[in-house]
Amino acid sequence: MWSTAREIAAGDVVIAWMTRDLIQPLVITPGKELNLKYGYYRHEELVGIPYGSKVRSRNGKGFIHLLRPTPELWTLALPHRTQILYLADIAFVSSWLDIRPGSKVIEAGTGSGSFSHSVARTIGPSGHLWSYEFHEARASKAREEFTRHGMDDIVTLTHRNVCKDGFTVVDTVDAVFLDLPAPWDAVEHAKKALRKDRMTRICCFSPCMEQVLRTVSALNDAGFTEITMYETLLRPHQVEAAPALPHIRTVSDRLKRSEARREEKRLRQIANARLGIERRAAKRKAEDDDGDDDDAREGAGASAGGDGKRARIEAGGEEGLPTPQEQARDEAEALAEIGAKQQEEEVVVKVEAVENGEAREEDERAEEPGKVTLSKAFAEVRGHTSYLTFAVLLPAASAAAALSTAAANEGPSAEEVRLSVS
Repeated sequence: MWSTAREIAAGDVVIAWMTRDLIQPLVITPGKELNLKYGYYRHEELVGIPYGSKVRSRNGKGFIHLLRPTPELWTLALPHRTQILYLADIAFVSSWLDIRPGSKVIEAGTGSGSFSHSVARTIGPSGHLWSYEFHEARASKAREEFTRHGMDDIVTLTHRNVCKDGFTVVDTVDAVFLDLPAPWDAVEHAKKALRKDRMTRICCFSPCMEQVLRTVSALNDAGFTEITMYETLLRPHQVEAAPALPHIRTVSDRLKRSEARREEKRLRQIANARLGIERRAAKRKAEDDDGDDDDAREGAGASAGGDGKRARIEAGGEEGLPTPQEQARDEAEALAEIGAKQQEEEVVVKVEAVENGEAREEDERAEEPGKVTLSKAFAEVRGHTSYLTFAVLLPAASAAAALSTAAANEGPSAEEVRLSVS
């Protein structure tokens, strides 16, 4: 299929990966330029770069990655000419149809070629894919892409109305995939193309339930068995490494220390307030007792009174406010009370830790947490495009043997045997 060389050459098809939602196929043609919001790139400067390289733009606006094409990347990047099959449906269809290296497969409805590329990669050079497209312009465009991607030896593309004219091969293929508006009209033609010497399979891709019902009726009438219908849904997950959450004991210790600091501050405020109230009450009582002496000293003169007032201000600040010495004494008494209480609490905590077997070293609690891997599902569910109807066609020899055995034993009729098999 695509180039297998290590480095990009002129004429190669590469996938320019900008973001997860912005992917673009690119044919390297010297003389051309790629202009994006992530900068512009000259094709001749991309020649000789190894696949998978990160290339920065000439104007410094960004960078792109140049990837080797794969069927998965091509499904994400291809130009849409029709509705396409995505990876969830492609993988399920390929598995159920038992497509493997060397398989012979028919695809009716080439469209944009998404399913064609995946089947071509799976069957390999020893297999073959017959692809049919009713629309002439789409068939021509798909043929050009298959030739450019080196798939001519694996894929045979034909412009043909298979519902009316049938397929170009008879008793040849192992599996048939019908992506048609009216697949029931092509069921009989598909039966002729399937091999008769082994069990073969068919899949019909239909967007509406009414189409599924008519297809199931046609498959039953044609003698197919094991008819089932599926709908595939895809829920992407984002997997990333994140720092591990701290242990619950570490969080608990932090909360306890925070609560202790808050309690210490509260007790200090309470102690200061209580001691201040007591001090002010004592001062008021002393002033009342000295009331008579104050009356006697009123005649001593204004200067003596002014000096005394200044002395009181220097010693204790404004009248009625605590001095710095009194504040320090109040805080010392409050801290002494808090320290005694904390010692009692520490003793209780240590006793409980020993009893519960939770005693541990300080360095263990200081260890750095590692990383954990998290998986987060995206909100939207993607992947549904149509309903997948599968059926099996038994070998002709097995069906004939069952009918002859039934007739010889005069058992059920041949039609009943056929219905029981289906």
